Amino acid sequence: MTSITLNRRKIVLSAVLGATGLAPGGSAGEARAQAPQPPSGNAGHYRFRIGEIGATVLSDGLIGGPPRIYASDAPEQELQEVLKRAFLPTDHLMLNLNTLLIEVGGRRVLLEAGAGQTMGPNGGRIFARLAEIGLSAHDIDVVVVSHTHPDHVGNLRAADGLPAFPRATIFAPKPDWDFFVRGEPDLSYMPVPEDFRRRFAAAIKRSVEPIANGVELYQPGAEIVPGLTTIAAAGHTPGMVSFLVHSGREQLLLTADLAYHPIVNVDRPWRPGPDRDKDAALGARRRIFDRAAADRIPVLGFHYPFPGLGHLLRTDSGYAWVPAGWQF
Repeated sequence: MTSITLNRRKIVLSAVLGATGLAPGGSAGEARAQAPQPPSGNAGHYRFRIGEIGATVLSDGLIGGPPRIYASDAPEQELQEVLKRAFLPTDHLMLNLNTLLIEVGGRRVLLEAGAGQTMGPNGGRIFARLAEIGLSAHDIDVVVVSHTHPDHVGNLRAADGLPAFPRATIFAPKPDWDFFVRGEPDLSYMPVPEDFRRRFAAAIKRSVEPIANGVELYQPGAEIVPGLTTIAAAGHTPGMVSFLVHSGREQLLLTADLAYHPIVNVDRPWRPGPDRDKDAALGARRRIFDRAAADRIPVLGFHYPFPGLGHLLRTDSGYAWVPAGWQF
């Protein structure tokens, strides 16, 4: 059996303000004006351990958009009822940006770079989160992204156009790099207006431009550093991976964008609209969720309510999300 050994350390709270929109008619850099504003005082980082590996969830902030985007095949009335029963707004689904910093082999490895300002004004909080734990972007040795959507690579570019993590080696999946960066991607599958798709594609290229010459491209399934293995999870994008962090008998599975929010993509089987190949994405979701449930591997969801830690429970109809209790 695997488990997360959580440190009994004080959790430092910091404000994460605002909600932004992956919203039809909005740009990748514009806020959705009618989006509800969350209360201040949300947690900004959460420390725990995975065996001998120190780990810290660092919030890069919040994004979001109409629930229909993230539950593309949900019957409208049922979707509304599910959101109401969960005490969630019916017109806007708020998503967190849960990056993970691990310390392994004398290196600080950041899993996912975060959104920066590419998806609205309320991303880009990771640098303040690093400061809270006594670090800066200069202290990061490695950054590994699961796929190259803007909310996972946006922070790679600093405001001055230089690499935001100046000492870090950046790892990205080669199939995604070929599709989104080297090519001119056809994003017609995304359930958003064409002008948004153009800005989305441009945000990817702009974000990775400062690191393009030195990026390390990996194939899904590769071990990046000892204790960090990638798991092929293509479907959402051509090369998306999940991450498995492991030390001794303890593990943590990072599911990237296999699901956006547990209310609509775990507790309900609805398919995310941004999945490029929805059948392949569904297959990856089932395969990896089944593994997490059968082996009782703790899970970190990138977009789940902070800190995004919990377990996946297999049910007769699919899965259920069981959040982990915070330990102080």
